[in-house]
Amino acid sequence: MLEPRRVLVPVHGDPADEQAVRLACSLVKKGKGRVFVLYVVEVERSLPLDSSSPTEAQRCDAVLDGIEAIAKEEKCPVELEVLQAREAGPAVVEEAIQRDADLIVMGLSLKRHKGEYTLGTTLPYVLRKAPCRVWVSREPAANGDPQPEGASGLHGNRLAHP
Repeated sequence: MLEPRRVLVPVHGDPADEQAVRLACSLVKKGKGRVFVLYVVEVERSLPLDSSSPTEAQRCDAVLDGIEAIAKEEKCPVELEVLQAREAGPAVVEEAIQRDADLIVMGLSLKRHKGEYTLGTTLPYVLRKAPCRVWVSREPAANGDPQPEGASGLHGNRLAHP
């Protein structure tokens, strides 16, 4: 069984963040590990990297206040960090390297783009480049929302054994 000591949880104000933080807390409680929560502010390339937006600062504060409340409820100490970067994916991977993370836990809410479900850009980048295990905690599909194509359940996707 995996007993991570250092778990990184990137958050961005998505509803799936809560479950990801709760999952990370439950994993480190057994081994008395640490949870590092990272909020990446993506800065447009046309702006200086150290530029700040009052709106984004308020959003960041609200998200991290919510994460602190969840951690307190879970009785799990968390370390919060805010980074400014051009793209979140490379920032998450670099933070995992810097913190020598054993595991990255990412929340995912289903989103549609042009009628199809999408994973965005951050998650695929982290899945390809992460120096450690990555767990994805996906929010359930909304009631009445059909499953993505090909997702017919385990019973319909069993592999035949020779």
